[in-house]
Amino acid sequence: MLGFRGEAGLALLKFMLETKPTDRLTHQIIGAAIEVHQAFGPGVFEKVNAAALAVALEDRRLRFQTEVPVYALFKGRKLGRAYLIDFVVEDLVAVEVKAVDGVSPIHLAQAITYVRLAGLPAGLLINFNVKRLVDGVRRIVNDRPNRKFNELATPNDPDDASAERIIVLP
Repeated sequence: MLGFRGEAGLALLKFMLETKPTDRLTHQIIGAAIEVHQAFGPGVFEKVNAAALAVALEDRRLRFQTEVPVYALFKGRKLGRAYLIDFVVEDLVAVEVKAVDGVSPIHLAQAITYVRLAGLPAGLLINFNVKRLVDGVRRIVNDRPNRKFNELATPNDPDDASAERIIVLP
């Protein structure tokens, strides 16, 4: 069971089986991405897929921002803009768009970092360069989001010792 045993393993399994508030939203986002993929198929640039995804999200009346800056903190000092998240949907889900031959560990690490630094409860890494889009989607769940997204411009509290646990679901 995912390398966890005992109470920690049971707690993780219970968490993974619970319905999250973001489940419905991630389902809607994936539906929008599938619509884009059905129109273009694999082999289209990330920028084109992202622009089409924005249209599909608008059609679903989902609130989103694009190229959202994420800030990092070191020794209590804001380092400036560290990353840009492709999409943040409904202030809850970070979406990273890719069009690559295969998702590498660095792509997944990047998406996890976005979710963690932004303090969001969930994220999606969507690779459009696959035959079936569902094979290119990875869902990221942060079971300890550390703040509301609208506080994104303010870096994490350096005195906050609570570690976040990030769980990547296939």
